[in-house]
Amino acid sequence: MNTLALQIKNAALELGYEKCGIIKMSDIYGYKEKLEERIERTPEAKGFYQSQYRFVNAQETFPWAKSIVICIRRYGKYDIPEHLKGVIAKYYLVDSRTDENSKDFQDSLKFEKYMQELGLRAETERKFGLTALRWAAMKAGLGMVRRNNFFYTENGSWLYLEAWLIDEELELIETPNLRPCSDKCNLCTKACPSASLSQPYTMSPIACVSCITTFTGRDMPNEKYREEVGDWVYGCDVCQDVCPMNIKRWSETEEFPNLAELSQQISLEKIIKMDYDFLENVMQPKFWYIPKQDVWKWKVNTINAMVNNYKEQYKESIYEACKDSHEKVREMAEWAISKLNI
Repeated sequence: MNTLALQIKNAALELGYEKCGIIKMSDIYGYKEKLEERIERTPEAKGFYQSQYRFVNAQETFPWAKSIVICIRRYGKYDIPEHLKGVIAKYYLVDSRTDENSKDFQDSLKFEKYMQELGLRAETERKFGLTALRWAAMKAGLGMVRRNNFFYTENGSWLYLEAWLIDEELELIETPNLRPCSDKCNLCTKACPSASLSQPYTMSPIACVSCITTFTGRDMPNEKYREEVGDWVYGCDVCQDVCPMNIKRWSETEEFPNLAELSQQISLEKIIKMDYDFLENVMQPKFWYIPKQDVWKWKVNTINAMVNNYKEQYKESIYEACKDSHEKVREMAEWAISKLNI
């Protein structure tokens, strides 16, 4: 086994990664077939998946790259504020990808520096990656993609995946030791609120609650899946929460930096009261799937959650939103008042 590859893996493990593998750039080619298969199953989402083709052509974009170092870090260890469960997806509450206060982020920088000190050119993109992360992890034998489309190791699916392109041809492949999903198990597809998971290994982002509350859903009063979004304001955990392979896979033994303090400022009523300076400069850097110019969406999503599970205590907040400075929020609040007849 290549000594350099082992050095890289050992450094990753010392810096807290659960697993590390290395594949050749050519191993990513099979991803195109899977992507086209996905588009064929969900043709309505073709436009959404179009951006994924950049991973198919990574070799053309980065002609110097010869291998992919793929690492997995477990995030299913952090305390999650009880009142935010079912409102904001856990991944985003403890997302270290761009959080400089996070030890996970700092360790990622240290790992990259280590590879560069070995004489390697090592590059990554910390938000969405330079390659198809789940595919790369699967090809490296680090685990498997289950029927809900999430990547799993022995520790379940509560994982960060990170990858670096390097200019040395190396290979370090593991053999996963995981029990496959039962052909009879359909818990994730049954539980999916909007039937975005229409069948195993298939997901339509057009219907996905996570997508609707972040990337899409800009016309919530007329959103087809508005009611199916339920109580969610940002993201969705349902298909992972119901998965038998995630039972007892979250330990809540560590505090994520600044989460406890921030969580005290977040509730449905408090989101409606948030000023736009707070939304743009505190919430947006933390929850960056909603861009700065669209932070009004936090209030729109919140009003939607209030309507979907209405309580009398929400009436004041909805009326307050009618005076909001953004027309999208006012429009949603007026729609809610009419819908609820309050």
